[in-house]
Amino acid sequence: MRSAANRAIRALPTLLRIGVAETVAYRGEFLVWMLTSTMPLIMLGLWTSVADEGPFQDYTSAHFVAYYLGVLIVRNLTGNWVAWQIAEEIRMGILSMRILRPIHPFIALGASHAAALPFRSLIALPIAFILLLSSGASVLATEPLQLALLLPSLALAWLITFGIMFALGCVGFWITQTFGIVNFYFALWSLFSGYLLPMDILHSRFPWVAELATKLPFYYMLAPPVELMTKSLTGEQIAELLGWQAAWAFLSCAIALWVWRKGVRHFEAVGT
Repeated sequence: MRSAANRAIRALPTLLRIGVAETVAYRGEFLVWMLTSTMPLIMLGLWTSVADEGPFQDYTSAHFVAYYLGVLIVRNLTGNWVAWQIAEEIRMGILSMRILRPIHPFIALGASHAAALPFRSLIALPIAFILLLSSGASVLATEPLQLALLLPSLALAWLITFGIMFALGCVGFWITQTFGIVNFYFALWSLFSGYLLPMDILHSRFPWVAELATKLPFYYMLAPPVELMTKSLTGEQIAELLGWQAAWAFLSCAIALWVWRKGVRHFEAVGT
């Protein structure tokens, strides 16, 4: 176990360089994927038009601007496409090359996707700059400690997302087409994460749905970083959010590794 960990640590710089090279080589696909995450802009236009008539559930136009631009930033920094990547490698049989390498695919793919974060920042940072200059700046959080915890929260959200997407990709060991399952997952994520609707509004209309959301991993893949940016939270609320995020990060990674271990036993590939 220790030797495997040492190998992974030594190989990490190389894995990150490879990830950067892949992102540059496939920059067209990368840009297209990034541009598919623009639903918050649509919801922003919808809800600000509603709020122009007056505050909706205590949300003013400035609140909606801050919220949905925050969602767009977090989504761009935490999303990944590893489920499609694994499913395609299983279907094409090229996963065998990855299995033969001395680094566990979870670590190798994780490093590859983490290497794309600087490129994602090229999109996320201008959005953050717009947020600071827009009307939404008036409702952003200003507590230094709360803002300092934004980066750990983003890292945990990324890890939860990667672990669950990795596990979904591994479903391809049993079935040939996983797109339906991934699309169903995305529908659940959109509802329970706050991607489409702020959880405060959902709670006022459908309290049982909002209560259920706080028990599921989807919420902790998006909402905590957004709330750290856009709401004034108490120390207890912050500790609860980060605690649940850490728990789900550990659990999602454990599930991903368990599904991989079970599924790889079913893998068969024919090469030339």
